[in-house]
Amino acid sequence: MTKKEAQKIAKYKDLTTESQRMWNVKVKVVPEIKGATGIVPKSLRQYLSSETGKCEIKELQTTAIRGTAHVQREVLR
Repeated sequence: MTKKEAQKIAKYKDLTTESQRMWNVKVKVVPEIKGATGIVPKSLRQYLSSETGKCEIKELQTTAIRGTAHVQREVLR
């Protein structure tokens, strides 16, 4: 999963730089990687603890599941 995290951070490097320039704010990429079984890397807890807002992994997983279900409902109509 460490390799995937590095790929995600590299993928959004340009967007991070552009956002920092446009809005003069500090931007940090938080790669959210979940396996098909719902496992998350240990480093996700470190990323979330460094943020000022309170966010729990369970909330992220629930949001992802709801989003996936919404997309599936739209496609299967």
